Amino acid sequence: MREVCFRCWRPRPVCYCALLPSLPTRTRVVLLQHPRERRVGIGTARMAHLALPNSELHEGVVFEDDARIAALAADPTTAVLFPGGDADPAAGPPVRSLIVVDGTWGQARKMLALNPRLASVRRIGITPRAPGNYRIRKEPRPECLATVEAVASALGALEGEPARFDEMLRAFAFMVDRQIEHQARSDGPRRRRRAQTAPPLAPLRPYRAAPERIVLVEGGANAGWPADAGAAGPRSELVHLVACRASGERFEAFLRPRRPLGPSVAHQLEVPERRLLDGEDAGEALARFRVFVGPGGVLGAWGTFTLGLLAQEGLGRQPSLDLRGLCARHLRRRPGGIANGARALLAGGPPESAAPPARGSGRSGRTLGWLEVVLARLLELAGEDEHRVAPVQDACVAV
Repeated sequence: MREVCFRCWRPRPVCYCALLPSLPTRTRVVLLQHPRERRVGIGTARMAHLALPNSELHEGVVFEDDARIAALAADPTTAVLFPGGDADPAAGPPVRSLIVVDGTWGQARKMLALNPRLASVRRIGITPRAPGNYRIRKEPRPECLATVEAVASALGALEGEPARFDEMLRAFAFMVDRQIEHQARSDGPRRRRRAQTAPPLAPLRPYRAAPERIVLVEGGANAGWPADAGAAGPRSELVHLVACRASGERFEAFLRPRRPLGPSVAHQLEVPERRLLDGEDAGEALARFRVFVGPGGVLGAWGTFTLGLLAQEGLGRQPSLDLRGLCARHLRRRPGGIANGARALLAGGPPESAAPPARGSGRSGRTLGWLEVVLARLLELAGEDEHRVAPVQDACVAV
């Protein structure tokens, strides 16, 4: 599996992090990202978020019950950046918070339609100083821009320093150029790529005889901090970590927050707020976790979120398996949530009420219980695949 940068989520050879500036702003940028856009490798909302310490990135479609978005919508100094905005950036109260809806134009319009509170906020539009550089995605109109381009243009207008925010676009230009180079190599008339015929669960073969090497892990994050928290850096931090092995060994740690605890974090993680606030030192917890993983241990997680949190906390490069990705490869479709994925692997499986035992506290503990089900089934299926299909190495052949 390809090695991925856990900051920008791009493959290591095309990681753009070294080109990202860190630009302080008076304006707080709040990015609302459609869930499907998060899975687009060439999306740019995360790029904008990483370049702006005074920014937030929220994923979802409906935010009507989100206390943070409700507070922003009620503030007259908040504006929504959207094509066809009916207000000039300089008109009305100064903009202190800028909400940016990230998705395809159809997704963005649907998000506004589903969020009346958001739709009622003053909108502002921008006039691009130059045509957009998003040459790897089709835009509906010439004046439409990638999210990072639109944010850079809007901040330049709001803060009166257009050239300063052009720095955000170096990483964007790099990503576009590398993608075009890759497409040119892949689509050239002289070569074609033979279809991959190796079994989709081949990465699990080394662990069928020793499943205890896989350390299943799930984490909970402190995110959604108040706008006045005033701290730069990543906008989420690991505060709850659970893990287990096939041998039955378990690990659990509550990491004391290093930033103000988000207003809904305890509710989202389904653990008492006091357990988070009284948690142990993060360094000590991670030191215990390293001992638990031990030499030769491989982390198994549902997706890359927990793996990214661990890397951000300084765990370093650790061999890992994305069980959600392997599940999707076997099913040949997105599995959805972990419970749906597990039941799909089991071809219907137990009824809705028959969830596996939790392997820790709160939501993370429940997820870990489902992870045990997923891993056990994937290891069984990997054995069946091994007997059905011989591996064929991927290769390029001349035509």
